[in-house]
Amino acid sequence: MGMSVSAGAKGGRRRRGVPRYGAMAEINMTPFIDVMLVLLIIFMVAAPLLATGVPIDLPETKAAALNIDRKPLSVAIDERGDIYVMDQPVPIEQLAARIQSVAKDGFDERIYVRGARTVNYGRVAEVMSLITSSGFKKVALVTEPEKR
Repeated sequence: MGMSVSAGAKGGRRRRGVPRYGAMAEINMTPFIDVMLVLLIIFMVAAPLLATGVPIDLPETKAAALNIDRKPLSVAIDERGDIYVMDQPVPIEQLAARIQSVAKDGFDERIYVRGARTVNYGRVAEVMSLITSSGFKKVALVTEPEKR
């Protein structure tokens, strides 16, 4: 008059290695997130390298970086005194006409002048005076942030 316990009963033993529930139908997101983080780091490192066109050794200052929405209108002066508008070489006689043709906002366009550290200060002043005398009043000098 003893009791018998069947193997299929709820309180019985289970076989090893057989999951209690069915197959897991979830996607493992960890490798996807890892790849996205690596791509984010690559683009964060590569983006500043794409922003500069003509390599110029800029002077350092304590001024903070500017927040800009779009690619600014830039005039660069390299070590030899050559002038570039938006990474294209321009003779000084055609500078005002070239800037007016490139400026989308007309005379309200902000123009950034990047002068190399070793270029003659008179050359930078000459370029800035040509820009302002052609009607543009928002002219700014670009420098490198001071490295500590």
